[in-house]
Amino acid sequence: MVLPASAWPEKTGTVTNTDRLMQLGRPALLPPGNEEGDPNTGARADAWILEQLAQRLGLPWAYGIDPLGGEAGVGAVHDEMRSVMPSIAGISWARLQRDGAVTYPCADDADPGQAVVFTDHFPTASGRARLVPSALSFAAERPDAQFPFVLITGRQLEHWHTGSMTRHATVLDALEPEPTVSLHPLTLARLGVQAGQRLRVSSRRGRIELMARADEATPADTVFIPFAYAEAAANLLTNPALDPVAKIAEVKYCAVAVEPAPV
Repeated sequence: MVLPASAWPEKTGTVTNTDRLMQLGRPALLPPGNEEGDPNTGARADAWILEQLAQRLGLPWAYGIDPLGGEAGVGAVHDEMRSVMPSIAGISWARLQRDGAVTYPCADDADPGQAVVFTDHFPTASGRARLVPSALSFAAERPDAQFPFVLITGRQLEHWHTGSMTRHATVLDALEPEPTVSLHPLTLARLGVQAGQRLRVSSRRGRIELMARADEATPADTVFIPFAYAEAAANLLTNPALDPVAKIAEVKYCAVAVEPAPV
């Protein structure tokens, strides 16, 4: 069963980034289907959906979440979270409304929020960290005479993952409208090609064609391809070999060949 839940710009709530900054978000739009004000149609706030499911399962949840993503009830959920999470104990809902964003750990109302974690001890019995050396493990596929370059894949600033959302954003797609392969200028010179020229990148699994981009931050003998472009899908090239422990595919490193694309 798929329930129509509201999206990020349609509800009140918080988002916490990897840098531990908790930010308050407020709705800019009504959830779809609610434009006419009919309370029986349209998407609903996901917190409201969860609360309704809990009540129907016999749980005494009574936050009073606004089904249309308003502020009602959200603060109660947040303050319940901080009552059992010491790292955000000092970030009350009222403080978030006042300041907009606070970095955790934040112990109390007077704490401005700590930009650095573990300044004088680690959360261990001794207060010290245990450092364990790790042996170097090589990739399953390394460059050779046939495929002499290392392929690295990743994101762009403008496009997220497969681009299924960001490439529908007119401004973002105008900034990065087509797939590119980044190489160091010296690597481009050695290949006898220039930035803007179309290249063919091949591996043992497939090949794609895309525009060359000069990038001094790209190491020599390495190529970087963002994976947001279906028309030049980087993962047609990457290696499906699995890490023996985590079972993650080795999609960030493989051997490729680079040549000018046929005219």
